[in-house]
Amino acid sequence: MIKSLVTGGAGFIGSHIVDKLLNAGHSVICLDNEFADNEIFFWNDKAQNIKGDIRDANLLSGLLPGVDYVFHCAAESRIVPAIKNPLNTLDINVLGTANLLQCSREAGVKRVIFSSTSSAYGLNPVPNVETQPEDCLNPYSVSKVSAEKICSMYSNLYGLQTIIFRYFNVYGERAPRKGQYCPVIGIFLRQKEAGESLTIVGDGNQRRDFVYVGDVANANLIAATKEISSNHFGQVYNVGNGYNISINEIAKSISDDFIYVPSREGEAFENLADITKFKSTFHWEPQMTVENWIAKQI
Repeated sequence: MIKSLVTGGAGFIGSHIVDKLLNAGHSVICLDNEFADNEIFFWNDKAQNIKGDIRDANLLSGLLPGVDYVFHCAAESRIVPAIKNPLNTLDINVLGTANLLQCSREAGVKRVIFSSTSSAYGLNPVPNVETQPEDCLNPYSVSKVSAEKICSMYSNLYGLQTIIFRYFNVYGERAPRKGQYCPVIGIFLRQKEAGESLTIVGDGNQRRDFVYVGDVANANLIAATKEISSNHFGQVYNVGNGYNISINEIAKSISDDFIYVPSREGEAFENLADITKFKSTFHWEPQMTVENWIAKQI
């Protein structure tokens, strides 16, 4: 039986990957320290569930022998908390990733799929393509790009098969809705359910490429198991929908009651994924649009 480990596996994206792997017949280890500021964690009873930290080399050394694939989702993943505490973000996202890669190498893991971020593109013009230079606007994107380069180094120097995903704005079931820094669609749906005005940051004309979490989970499974040539490892691949939509349009599709609040530092005005590279390499296509998903929710 194929054996996989998912870090951050009780969180939003990780839990969907766990479910996808179990449905595909994998034996799954789910590792999560529950440090994220989530209102709920999604542990699947069919997995081997471990509460622990990716920075614990002794723990990883005990879990990884016999594991075929590692899906690395664990991270400090919110921009504003990263700005407030950059050292914690760097510790988790850079050193934690390096620790996981070294332990995976020592254990003979076949392939590591790393969840990175489109915020690496910063103020680059859209569409965002993997050949654009990094433009990190905050500690979160710096930490993720640093971890990307460590993944590439482990492929190029040590032969560990790594694949780097730059997710755009992931939405869907189980997305965090707690606090002011969770993903925008989660905030809007929470405010709608509470009968509150939707709070739009800035002027609302910012445009985002929203990609469905089920499509992201499917991308992970395909990337782990598909046979590809060695030159595809250690490379970055965009995972998005390939079109963008304004925050104003998202808000108006949920409620007519909204207000505007001041903009935030360290965030790009627009992103848009060019997904040509991933589609051509792995033959993956997004199946859900954000408009259709929101319509089903409300």
